[in-house]
Amino acid sequence: MDSLEDEIESILYIAREISVYRIPPLKANEGHRANDWGDLAKPLWKGRLRIVEKSHNAALLFEDAQTALPYAVFARAEYDAMKPSVDAVLDSSRYFVVRVEDAGNKAYIGMGFAERTDSFDFNVALQDYTKRAKAALNPPSPTTNTPSPHIPQGPKKDYSLKEGQTFSISIPGKSSQQGATSSLLGSSGVGSSTSSGGIPLLPPPPGRR
Repeated sequence: MDSLEDEIESILYIAREISVYRIPPLKANEGHRANDWGDLAKPLWKGRLRIVEKSHNAALLFEDAQTALPYAVFARAEYDAMKPSVDAVLDSSRYFVVRVEDAGNKAYIGMGFAERTDSFDFNVALQDYTKRAKAALNPPSPTTNTPSPHIPQGPKKDYSLKEGQTFSISIPGKSSQQGATSSLLGSSGVGSSTSSGGIPLLPPPPGRR
């Protein structure tokens, strides 16, 4: 089963055409600049780039798209999310420096995209992989999980009035001797005259003559 998983790979990004350059050694305390690579219209090599995720790692594959052999690899760069092998240059958003490895030997090459949209998609693919790889190395602890606000934490309390129950409130300004309380369902029934705070009765209508 493990050998089968090792054979499964996901393609995170494909660039149909990229250019590879021979770059000078990096000066101390300075970053790489594409203008220092000479004539950018004359690259060392042109081909296809794929970012492939396989098992627990990813790699940049520089492939010759013109050869009859499937996916003939010109160079390979292992990509470690904790120690990235790709650096952006200081003077352009389309050019990068990539650390490649061959039989234990390391070298640095320049890489350029024809369009800024291609370099943008390349950056996004690397950032997405880096985010996922770091999350896998540091999974959240089960003790830090907070309960979902959408899940009730206990039985609901019923505050509705049951049959026969009343809710009384005090009326300010009324004497306590008069028992001036009122119910939401009607008057308290303490006293029937107008002094009890109730509504006075109207006189009966005059009789017919």
